[in-house]
Order: sequence, then C-alpha cells, then structure tokens
Amino acid sequence: MLSWLGITFPWPGRYPDFQAILGIDVAVYYAGHLVMVVWEKFSSQSNFHRKFYHYGTFPEGFSWGISSSAYQIEGGWNADGKGPSIWDTFTQTTDTIPDKANGNVACDSYNRLNEDLYMLRALRVKSYRFSLSWSRIFPDGTRKSLNQKGVDYYNRLIDGLIAYNIKPMVTLYHWDLPEALQKVNGWESAEMIDIFNDYCDFCFATFGDRVKFWITLNQPQTIAWSGYGLGNMPPNVVDPGYRPYIVAHNLIKAHAKAYHTYDDKYRQSQGGLISIALNADWFEPADVNVVREVVTADRAMQFQLGWFAHPIFKNGDYPDALKWQVGNKSEIQGLPQSRLPSFTEEEKNSIKGTADVFCVNHYTTKIVSHVTARLQPHSYEWDRDMREAEEPDSPTTAIPNQKAVAWGLRRLLNWIKEEYGDPEIYITENGAAVEWDDSERVMFYKTYIDEALKANNLDGVRLQGYTATAFMDSFEWLHGYKFLFGLHHVDFTNPDRPRTPKYSAHYYYNIIKNNGFPFPDDEKMLYGHFREDFMWSTASSAYQVTYTFTAILLLRTYSMHVGLSSTRKLHFGSLKKYIFKNSYHGGDFFYQHKQKISVFRNTRVRVEVEK
Repeated sequence: MLSWLGITFPWPGRYPDFQAILGIDVAVYYAGHLVMVVWEKFSSQSNFHRKFYHYGTFPEGFSWGISSSAYQIEGGWNADGKGPSIWDTFTQTTDTIPDKANGNVACDSYNRLNEDLYMLRALRVKSYRFSLSWSRIFPDGTRKSLNQKGVDYYNRLIDGLIAYNIKPMVTLYHWDLPEALQKVNGWESAEMIDIFNDYCDFCFATFGDRVKFWITLNQPQTIAWSGYGLGNMPPNVVDPGYRPYIVAHNLIKAHAKAYHTYDDKYRQSQGGLISIALNADWFEPADVNVVREVVTADRAMQFQLGWFAHPIFKNGDYPDALKWQVGNKSEIQGLPQSRLPSFTEEEKNSIKGTADVFCVNHYTTKIVSHVTARLQPHSYEWDRDMREAEEPDSPTTAIPNQKAVAWGLRRLLNWIKEEYGDPEIYITENGAAVEWDDSERVMFYKTYIDEALKANNLDGVRLQGYTATAFMDSFEWLHGYKFLFGLHHVDFTNPDRPRTPKYSAHYYYNIIKNNGFPFPDDEKMLYGHFREDFMWSTASSAYQVTYTFTAILLLRTYSMHVGLSSTRKLHFGSLKKYIFKNSYHGGDFFYQHKQKISVFRNTRVRVEVEK
C-alpha cells in the first residue's frame, strides 16, 4: 500500500492513475521519502570549497589495506587439483578480451606467495583483502570434492599474514563460480543458497580461527547485471529484464544464510565480523535546484546500492523506488506481476541486519537526469528512468566512463551515513587505472583519501578503514592486461613475473605511516612579532580613487600636488558624454580626503600616493 497526505492507495498502482488522481508528478511522492540532506548540504559548495584540501589524520586504529582477488592474481588455473571456474571457461574460449588474455598464469601468486608476503610487509598495510577460489577448495563446488592442496595454499597465505601482523580480510566469492555449478544454472537457481552456505560453513570452520573479517560476496550488483543482464561477463547470460532481479534475489538470501551460519555457529568462539562488499558510484543530479533531478539521483542510488543495501541494512525488503519503478513498468507492460520478486515476511526478518559493518567499493561519479525511458525491451536499465553522463570537469582515467571525481566519495559516504543509520563503514575498493604516468594514480589517492578524511573529520562519518585497489598489476577482467590498477608493477612478459613497487606504492606507504595527511611544516600557523621598525603600509593609485582632475592632498606634511595625467586628458577630451561612466567618480577621494586622512592616522599606516 502507498500513503500520500493521509490517502492510502493500492500497491502497485499504475503511474498514470497515481499522477492523475493527485495531480502531481510521481517525483513528489519520492521526495517525501528521500534522504535529501546530502544534496542540501553540498549543493551550495563553490568549486573552491569542493576541492579545498583538508589536513588531518584518521582515528587511531584506522585500518589501512590493499586488495586483490583470486582469479586476477593466482594463476595455477588447473594446478594441484583445482577445478575450472566460469572465468577459466570464458577467457579460454572468447576473443573479446584484448590480446585474448586470461588468468591462467596471471601474477602466478599461487607459486610466488613469499614474494607477495614480502611486498605486503614492506608496504606496512594493516589488512590485506583477498578472495578464496571456490573451485580451488571445492573443484566441483561441493564439499565432497574437497581439494586439500587448495586449502593448504590459503592456510599458508593466512598464516603468513598473521606472522607479519596483517589482518586477513577474506572475500568468499569474487565472481569465479565453479564451472560445475554453472552447469546446473548457477545463481539463477535457488539451490545455490544452500550450496553457497555449505562452502561458507567449511571456510568459517577451517580458516575462522585466524580470519576475523569476512565478506560474503563482492559486488552482487555487478554479478546480477553484468553477468545475467548485459551478459558481457560470465556466465554471459543476456536477459536484461528478468534474470538480474532473480539472481539478485538469490544472492541476497545466500548472503543472509551465510551470515546466520557464522552468527549461530562461529561468532562466539571466533569473534569476527561479516559483511558484503557493495559497489556504488555517486550520482549527482544534473540540476540540484530541480526536485525531479534530485529524485532521479536518489533513484539511481537505490537501483545500484539500495538494491542490496536496503534489505540488509534497513528493513529486509527492496527500496520503495525499486518496487515502484519495476512494479509500475511491469503493469504497463501488461505483465501479471512485477518482474521484481518479493520477499516473504519470514525472509525479510531473516535478511534484515545481516551485516556487521558497511563495506563499499567506489570508483567514480556520474551526472544523472530524468528521462521517461522505453518500455521495450524489458530491462533493468530502462526501469531506472534516467540518463547518465560523465562529470565534465574531472580528469579521466584509463578506464572509459570512470573519471576521477574525488568529491563524490565524500558525498557517497555522507549518503550512506544518513540512509542506513550511521553504520561503521569500510571502503573495500578504491583505485584508478592509468596508462603510463603513475603520478596520476598518486593524485587519485591523494584526493580520494582526502575526501574520505573530510567525511570522517568534518562530517562525522564513522569510517573505519580504507582499502586501495590494487595490490599489483593483474588480470583486469574484460580489459585483460591493458588497463592496470596495481601499486606494484608486474612484468607479464617474464615467466618469473618480477614485481616492482611504483611511485604510488611509496606514496601510499607514507599515507599509512602518517595515518592520513598531518599538517606539513610549511602549512602550520606561525605565531610571533615583526621587528620594532617594521613598516606597515597600504596602497592605492590616483586614477583608481580620485574624483577631480587636480587636487591638493595633505598627508603627513599635508602638501602633495596631483597633476592632470595624459590618460585623464584623453578621457575628458573624447568621452565627455560618458564622463560618469569613467574614472572621475573614483573613490571621490578629493572631496573626502579629510575623512580618509583621519582613517590613516587611526590605523597608523604609512601612506604613499601615486603622482
């Protein structure tokens, strides 16, 4: 049911009927349900204030980390009993990735663990976010196929991190589903909820005595939309109107079940945290003074981030914006029910509150405006009724449509704070791909981390940690090895895959060392006195302040002759009819010179007059 001004309407109601009955734009309905405070707070910022650099440090104990994922760095795609994943199958059969690249060897981290541990120790990070390869542990995705050599590899990695006082931040699923599970419909099937839970249960029991920070799923919105809507990522299903919503539904329930398994069986003895890593751009309205555009920006946030965050962090159900848009579009399209599945009350209660902290991956900001999108074909993209554009005044990165818009991060963190009840927040991915000049990546980290610092220090956002992306150059999904995010260079032409720290690694090391950006010496306030005979003065010029052509001005000795300059003769001779538009008014200094002299005497400054 919907309620507006005390009137109750059936849900879902047709958009035209709702608008006709109330005589208002549906945007106004949303406006009463929005977290408008973020746009109100920041929309009046000048460009200067938006880019103003803030010095300060993060709270003591702040978690500085760096990230990777199994398929991107491990290699050893079929080593020691590992089973194939959907990314193994995809990259070995497609020609859509530049240079037909794949992760068969990648950074060869499976065989170069000690080198990776050495680099992590040298960087002095507090945490290392990595993912487990499901098919390395369970080659066919189920417990009966347990591969002990895969378990041993992760035990060595975790033990090595603990030895160097680095906190393991472990992602249970980072897109590389075992191929055997995809053959039985993968995430489209509700059976995956129990299968995933059993895998998680094994990992909690096996590694949880040392792992105190678990992430169930990485970017479920990407899994649902890119994997099952656009179909440009494995499993390459193209069905933009239906299966993204079905897959997301199963992912949310799978996450919730894994959370309860940890909560019920392991939390008391292991004392860890568990969450889910959600991707979020910041969406800025094309015109913040137009309510409908602000509504569109909030709708964009709900369709991307709120799709998963709202059920988990708020009430166990999808956001109203999502239900309203998809429900009404479905009805207009003549469908018997919404393309967006619904949760039972029991499921809502089970999903609500299934995250201990808020984990967000962020890279860029988009400018959005309202459009009435097409009805056919059925699509998550058209359901949003919005148009995206790049932020025009920010630097580009190597990745198309991924500009470096640092100020968007602060606004995103504030939006999360207001929308989800001020949770503790971890930035679990943030970084940039650059072509050659690593100083661009340094500038990215400098500006983005400073915006995070502003959110923490100035806005009261409870930011607990920051994870830079990425640990080293690696297989960058659909871009292969063309665009690289690493703080360490990897020579992929060399079988030994030598690693070399970049300038950005040294820069990030210093940020960690300083816990942010403490005031440099040349920025600190200096207090003291000038010497006794120091001359304080002020300045003007005759042409800027005098009203008449000649004047007698007395200062100190009260005698100074001001002559008629050639410039004034030119103005007076040829522009008489514009006399009041020229300099003759000036500051009317001649007729007010007594008052001006009094001011100078009171301020005790020395006055020098232009002749």
